[in-house]
Amino acid sequence: MERPFTDRREAGQMLAAQLAPYAGRRDVVALALPRGGVPVAFEVAEALRVPLDVLPVCKLGTPWQPELAMGALSSNGAQYVDEALIREAGVSEAQLQSALALARIELGRRETRYRGTRAPVPVAGRVALLIDDGMATGASLKAAARALASLGPARIIAALPVAPAGARARLAEAVDDFVCVQTPSSFMSVGQFYFDFDQVDDDTVRDLLDRAAADN
Repeated sequence: MERPFTDRREAGQMLAAQLAPYAGRRDVVALALPRGGVPVAFEVAEALRVPLDVLPVCKLGTPWQPELAMGALSSNGAQYVDEALIREAGVSEAQLQSALALARIELGRRETRYRGTRAPVPVAGRVALLIDDGMATGASLKAAARALASLGPARIIAALPVAPAGARARLAEAVDDFVCVQTPSSFMSVGQFYFDFDQVDDDTVRDLLDRAAADN
């Protein structure tokens, strides 16, 4: 196993070093998956001097197997629906619309908690650094990337402190590039690679986003 990170702050600083070519570019934005990705992305945004925003995403689970994502919806209007899977799973239009309606309600709650009244950072035509504190199966990150693509970013870069070996291949169809500090062959969970992996609360997310907005 690679050396564990002390905490998400150190992980973000190490990830920022890997992303140095993007520093100071006005066409780059750091997008964090809440909540654990926010402290990591904050360090990246500070080091690279780029805007930071949060990308709350709801996976749309099939009615019979909620863990199987038939799509994803984000709070900034990004949407991805896997039409082939929906047909194969026999999901009706009414069931899909119901799932979307529930996701919009939940995303509205998250949006208020995390961003307040502040408008989302524009991503169209920009390089989006999609950041989390790590990746296990990649399902959530892939769903987020596919939803994000509907907003027209120039490129989507999956940026992670740690992911299992083979993660690049798993995400290849959803992102344009993959940057990761550690890709260990022995991988059980993201938390095993952090000494401090305490849950990130909503207040911490809001504070970091407010600080980042003040800096930009």
